[in-house]
Amino acid sequence: MPPERPCHRRGCWAILQTAWRNHYNSATEEIDILAYSAHFLRAKTGVNVRILGDPESRVVAARGVEEGIGAEVTAARVKNALALHRPLLGVHGVEIRLHRTVLYNSLYRADDQILINTHAYGTPAANAPVMHLTHTNDEGPASTYLSSFNRIWTTAQPHNQ
Repeated sequence: MPPERPCHRRGCWAILQTAWRNHYNSATEEIDILAYSAHFLRAKTGVNVRILGDPESRVVAARGVEEGIGAEVTAARVKNALALHRPLLGVHGVEIRLHRTVLYNSLYRADDQILINTHAYGTPAANAPVMHLTHTNDEGPASTYLSSFNRIWTTAQPHNQ
């Protein structure tokens, strides 16, 4: 598991930015992101990147209300993430799709290393626990999460803006 940030708030599980960078810099083949927004993503040459999110989704609005920050704030975060990712759309191997799926977790994959940010009702994602899994075969928890990502990916709409 990546190192946790020292925190003085109850329930803080924030991961250091360097841990996120190391996670993605280690990827040599593929990166998958399943989240409502992911502001920290950077593309790397030769790595296939798949990102899922949709600011117009009612589930994004509901998540903002549940977290106590408001529907419009969460939608704005997703729009901001999509705007930041716009330059990636012209990069070979990068694809962004919009989904309207209720997420029970956010998934951040770098090859066989997967970070699962569990969602807890009423808790911002940054304050919820993150699990680190390694995909080693076709069975087990990592495969379950990757199958979930692929099911959402096949039904999501391409984002071409």
